[in-house]
Amino acid sequence: MKIMIVDDEVIIRRGLCTVIDWKELGLELLPPAESAEEALERIPLEKPHILLTDIRMSGMDGIELARKVGELLPDTEIIILTGYDDFGYAQQALREGVTDYLLKTSRPEEIIKAAMKAKQNVMDKWELIKQDHRQQAALRHQWLERLLQGSLQDDPMAQSQLSDWFQRSHINREPGSGCVAAMQVLLIAASGWGEAPFTGLLQGAVENILVELLPCVSLMHQDYLLLIVRHEAGFTDEEGLKRALKRVTDTLKCSIFAALGTIVSSEEQLQDSYRIAKEVFSYQGLLGTQGVFTQADIEVRSGSRSVCSDKEEAELTAILMSDNATELRHWVNHKVRMQLEDTAATPQTVQGYLQSLMIAGHRWLERARSSRQEAVATEAPPVITLEGRPEDEVFKALMTIMSSFHQGLEHNRYAYVHKAVAYIRDNLDQAISLQQVAGFVHVNPNHFSEVFKRETGYTYIEFVTKERMKRAIEILQSTQAKVSDVARRVGYEDIKYFTQQFKKHTGQTPSEFRQGSKD
Repeated sequence: MKIMIVDDEVIIRRGLCTVIDWKELGLELLPPAESAEEALERIPLEKPHILLTDIRMSGMDGIELARKVGELLPDTEIIILTGYDDFGYAQQALREGVTDYLLKTSRPEEIIKAAMKAKQNVMDKWELIKQDHRQQAALRHQWLERLLQGSLQDDPMAQSQLSDWFQRSHINREPGSGCVAAMQVLLIAASGWGEAPFTGLLQGAVENILVELLPCVSLMHQDYLLLIVRHEAGFTDEEGLKRALKRVTDTLKCSIFAALGTIVSSEEQLQDSYRIAKEVFSYQGLLGTQGVFTQADIEVRSGSRSVCSDKEEAELTAILMSDNATELRHWVNHKVRMQLEDTAATPQTVQGYLQSLMIAGHRWLERARSSRQEAVATEAPPVITLEGRPEDEVFKALMTIMSSFHQGLEHNRYAYVHKAVAYIRDNLDQAISLQQVAGFVHVNPNHFSEVFKRETGYTYIEFVTKERMKRAIEILQSTQAKVSDVARRVGYEDIKYFTQQFKKHTGQTPSEFRQGSKD
């Protein structure tokens, strides 16, 4: 903040300049002026924020100087220096807008006090201006959001104000010609500075540089920086934008993913450009973390598989049962990376695949917990997004599922029985012997058989048969699979034997049961 002293008496000028440490007060002392006329010549260029002037000088007096300064720089604070005989004159100056007046015989602390009061007044004005600018910016951003969402048509005044803003920013008019310019939306995500709050700082730094480099207006979102850019061949076309973004990455040492919307010829069409840019932006985890991408980069993607296979679900359940976090981490990383690197993948298909992993994990937990006759968890599987590293989110969710089951077994003397039950239910399509299951839980087969009967109320064979029949009923009720397929899916190669066991269990053959379920 700058202060200028104006006095035609050299002793007063020197005294005011030397007695007070203006720099310590946060004020830059400009060279003093010897007259009001000299001050008026310099003020338009040097723009002091505070003027400390004598009231009586040869030539133009302080009151006239204050009036003229008020016309040139109305926000300048003016302090009048006066003698005892000029009190009435000084009071008149106060009525005309002078901030304060002081006697020339005032002590330094009184002058400092007046100067700091003037400084605070200037700072208050600046804060009001900042608030007004923030309010105006917030209003423009609201209008811009509504424009991009297609809901500004019913507000002609807002449309006009926004159009004027675009014009002042050289967005919607060709420079010099006044002709309508083509525009397009650019969405930018910057990374490389770590987690919050550094991500916000990085996005802000990217915005500051690009607003200087490009004819654009900007809008900061939580996930990306939005720019509306005037399209100009060789300058802000795709190659031009790549050059500008390279300058940003070189300067800030970061990576930038940019999604470019279609080129449009009017403000009303910007919502179409925004829609395309958002669609391209949704491929961020699939296209990479660096580069400028357009609609052409995603049109060729037809979609990958969206559901994990039976084999993958069996692999997952085996890992969850083994309580091996390292193996789970490697398996998840491999499966998720394969999906993300599939050149046909879309956000929807990858999202579907990730959710199928979550569902498979919860399905296993329900089966495993029911072996302890616990209440089955009813919470929905968490939604995994493609932001950042989705494999970390999948691993975290599956790790929670795995821990949820195994931690509940820690204080159970016969926890291995419950593990065995869960293992049996996960392998009903296999020929699983008592010895095989006992080996899985590391218990002597004879001891296992005895404890299993005591804990479940069934012999091993009775329990496996009961579970197979239960699974067969579920398949018959929910699918149109052939009876031979149902038999194989519950571990029976001999269809006749399966039918006998099923009738013994339900009183009906599989075909009769299915028909009865329909009726």
